[in-house]
Amino acid sequence: VTGYLDDCTCDVETIDAFNNYKLFPRLNELLESDYFRYYKVNLQKPCPFWEDNSHCAMRDCAVQPCPSDEVPDGIRSASYKYSEEANNLAEECEEAKRLGAVDDSLSKETRQAVLQWAQHDDSSDSFCEADDIHSPDAEYVDLLLNPERYTGYKGPDAWKIWNSIYEENCFKPQDVKRPLASGRGESFIYLTKWVSRVCVEKRAFYRLISGLHASINIHLSARYLLQDTWSEKKWGPNVTEFQQRFDEVLTSGEGPRRLKNLYFLYLIELRALSKVLPFFERPGFQLYTGNKSQDAEMKHLLLEILHLAKSFPLHFDENSFFAGNKKEAAKLKEEFRLHFKNISKIMDCVGCFKCRLWGKLQTQGLGTALKILFSENVIERIPQSGPSYGFQLSRQEIVALFNAFGR
Repeated sequence: VTGYLDDCTCDVETIDAFNNYKLFPRLNELLESDYFRYYKVNLQKPCPFWEDNSHCAMRDCAVQPCPSDEVPDGIRSASYKYSEEANNLAEECEEAKRLGAVDDSLSKETRQAVLQWAQHDDSSDSFCEADDIHSPDAEYVDLLLNPERYTGYKGPDAWKIWNSIYEENCFKPQDVKRPLASGRGESFIYLTKWVSRVCVEKRAFYRLISGLHASINIHLSARYLLQDTWSEKKWGPNVTEFQQRFDEVLTSGEGPRRLKNLYFLYLIELRALSKVLPFFERPGFQLYTGNKSQDAEMKHLLLEILHLAKSFPLHFDENSFFAGNKKEAAKLKEEFRLHFKNISKIMDCVGCFKCRLWGKLQTQGLGTALKILFSENVIERIPQSGPSYGFQLSRQEIVALFNAFGR
């Protein structure tokens, strides 16, 4: 993918150079610190939109499990196999259980520290259906122990999630119907035909969701299980998987558009980081973990990243958004918020817990970026000391924002 991005003055090459050489190495260091690596999430919330296939309730399973009484004894005991097909089914199920398991083991010291984080947390209006972090089902998860990668979650269940996101939440014209399909590319081709028919704000909303989808697919392709033997597991790039999703020929021209939408998502989140600087610059704000010297060091690194974000030469101009009639703009902004809130709820329907974890985190991160962009006037007026009137970010939102951008 090269050249200019639609609806922007920026080009791919400028973003690549800025990100790869200046921003990402610093951001990566920040995300490995204690404040940013622990995220509290409730993976037990029931799906609010359709009846769950029992697998959602199983803590460690990534795909619909094979009920043990349906698997012949010989396959379960692995002493002998009835057929290659039955053998594959059982193995796929076992593999998915292992790959999709969320490791929520935290050290004793960490548990003590995270208990204190709640008092440094505030909640406020948001674009996301946030988890109740005080729920007994909400747990801290170490994101470094649970990387976003291929988990074996695929097929109709995964497609149902993306279908409901695109079908119900992307402002598409009523006359456009999108069939549920399990192919990798053909059913998305129709989307670009209507995107040009809607206003810039609605087009941007679709492009953000498409960019998020592209990001997730890239991570699954980049960290794919290439080898699984008794001696070692080997994760790495699966080029075939990547090509099936993004190759221009294999996707009938759709793949490069998806990648451009990922760059668009990057620009939106980068713009949000450049705008939120006054909130973090206040002397009273701290990345509280209880380790004073490390907290000060990480705040210094955080501000360095935000200043760097501000220095980017070709920022997306969000002033073109909601620039028309005030009443219409307010209505559209509220529609944006409600559509996005709905998408964050759909993440509770994802059957694989590791996918659910990263889906929830990335939607909350993007929702936080939108909240920042729509609060620009309030952020500019934040006083240096005392409460930040009218604008607040919880620790959950801060962790989600930076980790989503890190993705």
